[in-house]
Amino acid sequence: MTGSTLSADAASTTHSGAPRMRISSSLRRFAWFVLAYNVLVVLWGSVVRATGSGGGCGDHWPLCNGVVLPQLARFHTFVEFTHRLMSGASLILIAVLLIWTWRATHRGQLARWAAGAAMILVLNEALLGALLVLLQLVAHNASAARGVYLSFHFANTLLLLAALALTAEFLSRPRARATTQLRHGNLFFPTLGILATLVVGVSGSLAALGDTLFPSTTLAGALHQDFSSKASLLLRLRWIHPASAFIAGAFIAWLLVQSFLRTSSSRTRPLAIAVLCTLLAQYLLGVFDVLLLAPTWLQVAHLLGAALFWICLVLLTADFCLIDKSAN
Repeated sequence: MTGSTLSADAASTTHSGAPRMRISSSLRRFAWFVLAYNVLVVLWGSVVRATGSGGGCGDHWPLCNGVVLPQLARFHTFVEFTHRLMSGASLILIAVLLIWTWRATHRGQLARWAAGAAMILVLNEALLGALLVLLQLVAHNASAARGVYLSFHFANTLLLLAALALTAEFLSRPRARATTQLRHGNLFFPTLGILATLVVGVSGSLAALGDTLFPSTTLAGALHQDFSSKASLLLRLRWIHPASAFIAGAFIAWLLVQSFLRTSSSRTRPLAIAVLCTLLAQYLLGVFDVLLLAPTWLQVAHLLGAALFWICLVLLTADFCLIDKSAN
């Protein structure tokens, strides 16, 4: 059969009676590609924000400056229109991934749930992006409403990356729902770690917005802005990002210790090492971000590190919290 369907020997039966599938390598590679592509879309979105190009297409959506194919002579229009094209391609890719996954897996397979979640989240991503444009919460808008919408937008982005990462992971190592159970005794701290990391990501997006809208020429000036009663709320809330990063680090440290102590999964320790390395890199990039006054290239690098760290953390948490009974 073709790569999108199951061959006669593509499914074997476990001792519990649930089918264990062999997913085609083409689908597995495509799932990881879609994840990587969406990381690229997120990075380009940070370029849109950092360069103030969110208004490059005016207040028109889905059209750009009222037309389907705008003139791209203006830099801001080029940046914003490119982001829209990339986002549209992302929607198509995720739709293809959902259909392909649905056809290539059995009922109840966890990849179906993850791919379905990704489809819902990418549609929500498009809606939030459209509202930012139509409500003119872009470019140099520094209102509280923009901060609220941006928070929801970035939280949705992180959840989308998580759903795509889990889709690729479940397709690479199929787990049927019937043979999988949660490790209930170990859910509390990993869940808090994931939620705390979401807060770190959202507060980081707001801090980056503040750096863009209210740039400072000196480190002392930047610190003064953080504690000035006359400064924008975006700046006065900037301290939440490093504070939440410290709190999230405590929960993640617990998860890492527990992961290094576990020997039941050959995947756990490499994922734990990846989480540790990306976490340390993020702390280092954060320090440089402050010292160098958040240049655009460093903001993009910091966001890339955040995306990689988030993906590794999600995969580690899933590996830690899910028990595959069919492997016992």
